Amino acid sequence: MDRIEPFNAQKLEAACRVLADTERGLTGSELGYLIQDCKIQDVAPTMTKWKRLFNALAEAQNKHQVGNHLVMLINRALDPVSYARDKEKFEWRRSELNVVLSFSGFYVREDGKVVRTTKETTLRGARERAGALRSKLEDRGAHAEVFNYCRAELLNENYFHAVLEAIKGIAQRIRDMSSLTTDGADLVNTAFSVKNPVLKINSLTTDTELSEQKGFSNMLVGLFGSVRNPVAHAPKISWPMSEQDALDIMSTVSFIHRKLDKATQV
Repeated sequence: MDRIEPFNAQKLEAACRVLADTERGLTGSELGYLIQDCKIQDVAPTMTKWKRLFNALAEAQNKHQVGNHLVMLINRALDPVSYARDKEKFEWRRSELNVVLSFSGFYVREDGKVVRTTKETTLRGARERAGALRSKLEDRGAHAEVFNYCRAELLNENYFHAVLEAIKGIAQRIRDMSSLTTDGADLVNTAFSVKNPVLKINSLTTDTELSEQKGFSNMLVGLFGSVRNPVAHAPKISWPMSEQDALDIMSTVSFIHRKLDKATQV
């Protein structure tokens, strides 16, 4: 490995906070093993995980005047073999580390190895480079319409507004298909009425098909009521949206768009 300039305190701390994240980071025992494996002195083994790792790496940097130890530890911590049954944890760690490392001119490849790249100077650019949410949605085979209505929000990793715009996109697509001008439950109940539908997702000739139309309508009303309306009326700070919630909601949005692909106007 060639010589790497030491990382400044802010960048080193940010990387340690990812690696030792409370929920998705390495465990205390895993950190202990990696610190020992990289032949770094564990100077504060009783401290909070990220501080323990930070102090160990900072001591190594000060002693040797290189940043190689952080890269070495990441290479070992993100060995793909260790994540054979937990791909999501690997992708989260890799994505978050890529945001941090991009400011220093480094990047974690899909094989878990850190390589040099051009330096990033803005948070937006770093997030775009990592592309966490969009990449995971693409891995799930999300419908193209999901991206049409929330491209900017996805690039900014703004889960709150990405979800809001994606669900608003469903309503707009239903209006475009039905020529109706209402919104929310009124729009859905009119468009997908069982007795007098404007749009139908099947031929509506059997009890099963009638039940499917009704269930689809109920799903849409539930999505608007439980997600879109609260998100639209509440400030972002009081309505937290995690990446996992965003992915699950977007998957539902994708499913709805696939149903709309087959819908016809009566």
